[in-house]
Formats: sequence, structure tokens, C-alpha cells
Amino acid sequence: MKKYAVIVAGGYGLRMGGSLPKQFLLIHNRPVLWYTLNTFLKSFEDIRILLVLPAEYLEMGRSIGNDTGSAHRIEIIPGGETRFHSVQKGLAHVRERSIVFVHDGVRCLLSPALIHRCFEEAQQFGSAVPCIDSKDSVRILMDAGFESIKRTSIKLMQTPQTFLGDLILPAYQAEYREEFTDDASVVEAFHRPIHLVEGEVNNIKITTPLDIILAEKLLEQPHYPF
Repeated sequence: MKKYAVIVAGGYGLRMGGSLPKQFLLIHNRPVLWYTLNTFLKSFEDIRILLVLPAEYLEMGRSIGNDTGSAHRIEIIPGGETRFHSVQKGLAHVRERSIVFVHDGVRCLLSPALIHRCFEEAQQFGSAVPCIDSKDSVRILMDAGFESIKRTSIKLMQTPQTFLGDLILPAYQAEYREEFTDDASVVEAFHRPIHLVEGEVNNIKITTPLDIILAEKLLEQPHYPF
């Protein structure tokens, strides 16, 4: 079965506070996106990357792809107005029966083990969506105040959210809705259940300057092969 990874890096990272999108910021002299691409490329020799980027950064993306040494396995695609539309554009290039990973390009600390786990369970269950437990107490804002929620009932969703192509491709034919915050929500709206798998605490989404500092420290650990 074919393997595709739709790497979504179409955002501009406004919360980071700089002019350069966060996927291109440097960690140990390499762009955030370089680490993400290399982890997927090393996980499977036959995986094909569909890299979705802002239109004005396509050349920068090609340069990063060339630096992986596997540019022939990376197809670069202009992104859309929202994450949903960017994923949709990437999925349009999936043409064979396949397993499809959809991953946030700024989650650069995932491991090959997580990618393999998602692949194996998606083969078995049709989908594999990584998540971790909440460490914090949680309350929901109500009209009359706050309502406490059992922390053990909360799951924090991660990527790569992984699906059989036969499941995710028709789901993404839907019209965009604001509640489509991730791929699992799109598939659930298609009236299909999702299968949760254990994620990784280190699989953080680079969003703020503090995340860059944390990523720098984590990438110094010996189990990261960079």
C-alpha cells in the first residue's frame, strides 16, 4: 500500500511575533521544517511527501527539500486559505490506494516510532489519531460561570493524524466549516469514528518563542538522529 504524508506548513506564525513563518525558523542551524521532513523520510523508504506551503515560500521549501537529500520524494504544493483548504490541496495529489498521514509541519519533534505506530493502527482500524492526557485541570466557560471537567476525560490531540485514503479523501470533499480544527473532526463529520493512539509528550507544536527554546534543548538529546 502506498504511503503519503501531507505536511501542512501553510501558516504565517503570527503568534511567534517575527516576519518569517515559524516553519522556517532555525533550530541548531536547521529550519524547523527540515527536522519534520527528515523524520518522515527516514521512517519509510517508500513514503512520498506532499509539502503544502504559502505560495511566496515555495522556493524556500524547495531549498529545504534539497537539503534533505531526498528531494525526489517531496512534492511542493501552494497552500490554501485555511489549514482545511491546505490539506485539501495536498490530498488532491493522492492518486493511489494508500495510507495518508496529515502532519503539522511545525511539530518537528515527533519520532519514527510514532509514525510507525500510526501506520500500523490505521491499517487495522482505518484511522490512527495520536493524543496525550491533559496534565492540567480544565474548566469550561458557561453562561452562569465555570464548569469543572474531569481531567482524565480530556485528550489533547496531536498529529500525524493517519487514515486510509478511502476514508480521508471523500471526507475532505465536504464544504469548510469552522469546527474543522483537525483532520479527525473532518472525518467524524463524515460519520466515521476515529481510533485514538498514544501520542508523545515531546511532539509539541512550535507556536511561541518559548517552544523554540524547548525544541533546541530536546533536540540535544541523543535519541534524536540529527
